[in-house]
Amino acid sequence: MRRFVFLLALLAPSLLLADTLTIPLGAQGADLDERNLPQRGQSKSSVLERFGLADREHAAVGQPPISRWDYRNFSVYFEYDHVINSVRHHHARHLSPAKEQQ
Repeated sequence: MRRFVFLLALLAPSLLLADTLTIPLGAQGADLDERNLPQRGQSKSSVLERFGLADREHAAVGQPPISRWDYRNFSVYFEYDHVINSVRHHHARHLSPAKEQQ
């Protein structure tokens, strides 16, 4: 019992001084909705028509061949000539120095 009281006495001040850190979920890529990304099954030609030339095209690798097109805000992965996935790029948001100190 004494150990419990002693432990509680040690932890109580730290619990009273704790801060709450709030991190907004889903803030990344708010300007680029999932529905605006190329969808699974689309052909390379339809992606090219809708989004234009990619900033960078990576050659196919492996078997089945998987290639990637990188755009400014997202990347598109192809198996042969069809989309298998589209992924938004992470853009870190930095707080101003005044907000970091709060």
